[in-house]
Amino acid sequence: MNKKIQAALFDLDGVVVFTDKYHYLAWKELSDENGWDFSEEINTGCRGVPRMESLEVILRHNRVELSHEQKTALADRKNRRYVELLRTIGPADIYPGVVPFLKTLREKGLRTGLCSSSRNAKLVLENLKLAPLFDRVVTGDEVAKAKPNPEIFLLGASRLGMESAACVVFEDAPSGVDAALAAGMSCVGVGSAEQLPLAPSHIQDYCEIDMDALIQTGLAKPLAPAGPWA
Repeated sequence: MNKKIQAALFDLDGVVVFTDKYHYLAWKELSDENGWDFSEEINTGCRGVPRMESLEVILRHNRVELSHEQKTALADRKNRRYVELLRTIGPADIYPGVVPFLKTLREKGLRTGLCSSSRNAKLVLENLKLAPLFDRVVTGDEVAKAKPNPEIFLLGASRLGMESAACVVFEDAPSGVDAALAAGMSCVGVGSAEQLPLAPSHIQDYCEIDMDALIQTGLAKPLAPAGPWA
């Protein structure tokens, strides 16, 4: 078999686990304490970006200006609450099908990496006993530029000893898809085509993936045969 793909890189939230609700609760509590509006729409704008950038999304929406010191203190408070909430995380928060999929990838000789903007990614993996499924983990603490900058995926590939063209990224956020494509990698969008229009292929369940197609082409499913007009 011609192996185009030799490594798979995964975002964390919404791709391997569901921690969005914990982020939402922590940001909502912080916003309520300060009398700020924080809706599901605002929360969507916080997905896939680092903590300080998420805070900026909330502040801009509420037209609030604060000093760097005040922002840092608020972001730290949100993180402490988020870590407290993570104590309740359990198997039900793991994305369905991702564990057997990761095991199959590794059985087929592919390397696996986690590339998450979350600075708590390792804590989440340890709490859910998922750490052994990843050869390398890169977190927001280790990069200077957030997605859609490709830095985090390039670092993940480097740590796995892989060229960009040999990697496929699994992402659920537009900024993550942009970062994967900017890195010169294949990308599978975890979500619908409407949510992730730039992702070359999409899944909403890991059982949808055709493993041979993924390894040979970087796409989740085989290309449809061309019609007689092609």
